[in-house]
Amino acid sequence: MVEGWGEDGLRAVRGALHGRDGVALLAALRRGPVREVLQLAGDGVAGAAARGLPGAAEMAALFLGALQERGFRGDEELADRLRAATGDAAIPLLRPLAVDLEMLAMLLEGDPAESGGRIDLSTGECWPAFTDKLGLGPEAEEDDDPERWLYVPALGSRAGYRDMELFTEEVGDAALADRLRIAIGGRGAFRRFKDVLAGDERSWSRYHRFRDERQSGRARARLAEEGYYPHTTFFVEPSSGSYPSGLV
Repeated sequence: MVEGWGEDGLRAVRGALHGRDGVALLAALRRGPVREVLQLAGDGVAGAAARGLPGAAEMAALFLGALQERGFRGDEELADRLRAATGDAAIPLLRPLAVDLEMLAMLLEGDPAESGGRIDLSTGECWPAFTDKLGLGPEAEEDDDPERWLYVPALGSRAGYRDMELFTEEVGDAALADRLRIAIGGRGAFRRFKDVLAGDERSWSRYHRFRDERQSGRARARLAEEGYYPHTTFFVEPSSGSYPSGLV
């Protein structure tokens, strides 16, 4: 594997996930370090392993090792899903929900005065609170029906601030790390932090992957607390060999 993810590699991973192609996903994951895309691609790897795609069990083992070493919030929940997919543990007693973790993270981590929202439990769609205020959200006769909706509070910026602190601790460039420590002190920390990183494209990209992984992990953990796990339906493409098209 290469030392880091390039834009083409990440695009290939996201493209495989969007296209629900487990074979393409496994191929794309060989283009960069899995530790940087665990939450992003973990459900896809679990689906490929459950289907028994060639190389999926080995990729799941790589993910498990990296998750156990990293230990972000939400990593243990993903590890449980991978263990279940490979037959090494019982299936967690959680209900599947086709929700986009990145969208859920946006609802969770915004300004409490303006953000938050709800998840449609019938579709997994995330609806920000402002869509209701503007009359853009789905109309439902029973808005308070817990069988239809899962409401999501906005928790504010504390977790995001902690992401900046942890990323700064991992920066290998001592001079850059010092500048980041100064930047995150006091009001305006988020803006100053981004301003410092904007001058270093590689670190800027690494921070975004780091932040996205932590946000998605927190979203996964929140779902688990509510009794759900993010479920993605994967298909095996006809060109992938002897495996017929079908659910993964």
